[in-house]
This record gives sequence, C-alpha cells and structure tokens, in this order.
Amino acid sequence: MKKNKYTYVWVSLIVLVFGIIFIPKIVNRIKEGDVVENDRMNVKDNSAQLAYVLKDGKKRRVPSFQLINQDSLLITDKDYKGKVFVVEFFFTSCPSICPVMTENLVYLQNEFEGEDFGIASFSITPQFDTPTVLKTYAEKKGITSLDWHLMTGNKEDIYELANSGFNIFAAEMPDAPGGFEHSGLFALVDKKGYLRSRVDQFGNPIIYYRGAITQEQGENDHGEKEQISILEQDIKKLLAE
Repeated sequence: MKKNKYTYVWVSLIVLVFGIIFIPKIVNRIKEGDVVENDRMNVKDNSAQLAYVLKDGKKRRVPSFQLINQDSLLITDKDYKGKVFVVEFFFTSCPSICPVMTENLVYLQNEFEGEDFGIASFSITPQFDTPTVLKTYAEKKGITSLDWHLMTGNKEDIYELANSGFNIFAAEMPDAPGGFEHSGLFALVDKKGYLRSRVDQFGNPIIYYRGAITQEQGENDHGEKEQISILEQDIKKLLAE
C-alpha cells in the first residue's frame, strides 16, 4: 500500500509539473491560431507551395480548346505552354461584374509585363463577341499583352469548356444582368498546364480566386474579401517554379 501511495504521489507531481509548464503554452497556441496554422497548413505563409487541384484523385489539367482571338488568330491550349496564366469567362456587354474582372486582370497584366505570364478570356456570348468586337474591347480596356487572348467561337464548345472543363459556372439567364450569369471566378494554371491554388485554413485548395472585387474595395457587400492580392502572390510562386 505504501508503494502504491508513493507512486500516486509521484504521478500527481509529474502531472502538476506538466500542467504548469505546457498547458499555458498550449492555450496560447490555440488563442493565436497556431494549432491550425502550423500543425495543419499555414495559409498566411506566402512561401508555402501551392496545391494541385484534383479530380478523382488526379491532378486536373487545362482542357484542350481551339478558338479565335481578338486578332482573328487560332488559339489553342498549347499556346499557353510554358506560361503561368489566369482563366476567366466574361462577355463584353456585361453590365455588372465583368468590368471589375477586366480591371483586375489589367492590373495583373501590368504587374507581370515581360514575364512568362498570360491570360485566357473566354466570351460566353460568342454570337455577339466577334474578333472585331473583342479587339475594340481590348483597346478600350488597356489590354496590351500579346499573351492575353480574348476568345470566341462555337457557343456549345465554350459553355462545355466553362461548366465541365473548368467547372466555372456560366449560363444564359434572362433575368440576370445582361441576360447571362457567370461566377466571376479566376482559375490559376501553372507552366505545365495544371490547375493550382493556395489552401484554406483547413488545408483544402480554394480552387478558384474571386475576380470581381478590387483591392481598393477590399470586400463586397456580402463580406467576401478581395483575392487579387493573394492571386498576385501565387502567380509569383508559380513563375519561380
């Protein structure tokens, strides 16, 4: 009984010492968010490698396409080989989010001028957005990069590319502004044609970046934060790979 008594005393003493030394540290780590950020994935660490976007356990690649750009040139997915690029779906007569998306992309165009960076803009109203219309839009908006292609072509092919290829929603909706609805999201692609993104606080890829909120706005009416700042950071990471 004495032996058991002394054993209990020693165990209690060890537990007490452990509590004094370690519990305050654990509490502080929880308060500061370190348990999530460091033990799972530190999303605030700009040096962290970007995740691959997966489908059925496999890395998702850019789907193949062949469309005509604002200069009436045939553009395919192979024209972006060796470049980091951003993908969007838009239309030139869009009265709502497209002007903001274009403004954000012009900002990125200018920030990465002279680097292996491109932009792929697919019109969801190809019946109206002819090469001539796209060329006028490009000149009006300050689109100057030779690697920024505004593309038009077969309507069914473009909607298939949006909804199945990139899983970026686009549809005709009479009640929506301009008669068409789309998500306003940007996809980021690396030099090898793989979709990439940073991760959220749980370690999951965010997949897409919000393209319809400017850095000056900071957030929209729904409290969603702008993501052009982090997209810019992530483009730099992929350019350095």
